[in-house]
Amino acid sequence: MTKFLKPTFILILLLVTLTSCEKDKDDYVDITLQTNLEKQLNQLFGSKENLILPDSDDYLAIPNDIKNPITQAKVNLGKLLYHETGLAKSPTQTEGMNTYSCASCHHVDAGFQSGIKQGIGEGGFGFGYKGQSRVMASSYTSDKIDVQPIRTPSVLNVAYQDVMLWNGQFGATGTNANTQASWTPNTPKAENNLGFEGVEIQAIAGLNVHRLSIDENFIKTTEYKTLFDAAFPKVSLNKRYSRINAGLAIAAYERTLLPNKAPFQMWLKGSFEAMSDEELLGASIFFGKGQCYTCHSGPGLNGMGFHALGMNDLSGNNVAGIVDEATQKGRGGFTGNSADDYKFKTPQLYNLKDVNFLGHGGSFSSVKDVVIYKNNAVKENENVPTSKLSAQFTPLGLTEAEIEQLTTFLEKSLYDANLIRYVPNQLPSGNCFPNADSQSSIDMGCN
Repeated sequence: MTKFLKPTFILILLLVTLTSCEKDKDDYVDITLQTNLEKQLNQLFGSKENLILPDSDDYLAIPNDIKNPITQAKVNLGKLLYHETGLAKSPTQTEGMNTYSCASCHHVDAGFQSGIKQGIGEGGFGFGYKGQSRVMASSYTSDKIDVQPIRTPSVLNVAYQDVMLWNGQFGATGTNANTQASWTPNTPKAENNLGFEGVEIQAIAGLNVHRLSIDENFIKTTEYKTLFDAAFPKVSLNKRYSRINAGLAIAAYERTLLPNKAPFQMWLKGSFEAMSDEELLGASIFFGKGQCYTCHSGPGLNGMGFHALGMNDLSGNNVAGIVDEATQKGRGGFTGNSADDYKFKTPQLYNLKDVNFLGHGGSFSSVKDVVIYKNNAVKENENVPTSKLSAQFTPLGLTEAEIEQLTTFLEKSLYDANLIRYVPNQLPSGNCFPNADSQSSIDMGCN
């Protein structure tokens, strides 16, 4: 046996050693970061498990409206009605007939919000990729097109909201329990008198607002009749195929839109390699120095509080209509209480990287822009009095590295890449969706 190792053997041994070390490095999980984050969450919420979103078919675990319990039959019906362009039977112009749906402004490709600054229902033309190419059809004018004077909110995690819209005007219970004086007769707000929570009221009111009709002839000559019968078997036939029941089914479906496969959710459930060290550091900032959790909490990382952060309202060359004073005043525009002026509801934070317009006025083009804005805490809207700004709108003192880490957590850890599971393969009408105008059909490859 030779006394010395041959050079080729030494080289092989060295390569094996280096390869082994590299593999260990790739698989390495910083236990300290994991432990520290878990301690933070336990201290803030009692247990990290309290932030876990339920499975989408665990209807008893998902927050329900007691007057509209979630059932599989309602979800099946609502999933189709939500995307059904065949409901577009009340357009202001005949060109809009059967071309739009709820999903026109809240579609999966943009994280169930709009891919453009101002979502377009009736009167929209085209889709592009993630909805970013939708524009006003040439045959429409700004007074005919269906748009809202504020950015389209996401319907992800609406189960964790008892009132809906940026000003919280929809919903008859909880947060809105004492707002009856603001339920103006002959307006969509009057639907609150039905007594449902916000998700249900918005769905019911939204069908009228967005010119969508529950036409009994259409329902009874398609699969929808069987679906309504299964969802509402105890409702008399003369009331079963109604706008209210359609809205209740859509709301039941919307409550199941939970991004429960996001990396942060997987980490909460025990998959400790679901987040990188950078994401873990960002999460620690979110639940620590960044103070994000003081407004964004619970499984939906949202909140039922309203805050004035001095963000700009909807504006720009591609914005149709005028942002009225009531919209500018947010919660105050609904309640009529000046103490609520310029306050807007805390949004949920999942799947934000699919859109380029953030804030109630779409004035931010990225998640990082919002983080920087809140870190600096300098208002951008000069029309918002400094005295109205939230006491929580103060400089955070985050470093550039911390801003990057927090942004990474928000963009990657809170991103569910499989939301397509909530979208039907086809509709009973056979129509294209979420839009069915000629250009959208081309863009989406739908015949």
